[in-house]
Amino acid sequence: MLTIYGVYRSRASRVYWMAEELGLEFRSVPILQARRLADPLTEGAPLNTLSPEFLAVNPMGQIPSIRDGDLVMHESLAINLYLARKNGGPLSGQTVEEDGLLTMWTVWAASQVEPQTVKIVLTYDNGLENSAEGKETIAAACRLLRRSLAALEGHLTGRQWIVGDRFTVADLNIAEVLRYAQTEAALFDAHPNIQAWIERCQSRPAYQAMQAIRGKEPIEV
Repeated sequence: MLTIYGVYRSRASRVYWMAEELGLEFRSVPILQARRLADPLTEGAPLNTLSPEFLAVNPMGQIPSIRDGDLVMHESLAINLYLARKNGGPLSGQTVEEDGLLTMWTVWAASQVEPQTVKIVLTYDNGLENSAEGKETIAAACRLLRRSLAALEGHLTGRQWIVGDRFTVADLNIAEVLRYAQTEAALFDAHPNIQAWIERCQSRPAYQAMQAIRGKEPIEV
């Protein structure tokens, strides 16, 4: 059985969404981010990214990780590409060309988009969005996202989905990367194709199922 390490309020959400889309049976092992705990190494602390038990799974101390039989993998976007390819179906590439495009768009999301969207979400997570420093961080991230979002906006002209004529792992991966910036309504209002597309992605039952569980997790530890 597939084992997913990580809480839903983390990048593990992407993998949980993917598992729901594929209808996979899985075991969830909640691993908290160490930064959320006052003393993650104290006796009795909940399992977290610095716990020896988890470091034996992922020495980098980051979530999510998975164990699938004898295979252990890290990096959420790569995990999703693997799960799509292993399980086949419409979320995976149907040709070698589609497979290449799914990888290309996922790497694009990781390299061109997520570095900025993470700055936005962490500003909110740290309660700094209304401070002068926080506002500048968010504004700078939004400025740096403009070129990438303009490219995606153009790509979605006349298209419902990123690759082919169906929802794929590329849509899921990019939607989860962009979710970190959805607090910035003006950013999405300026890109109506992206706004309509992410609404299609987030209306899927598997996404709603993932978010229902995520919503029950405590924000504060």
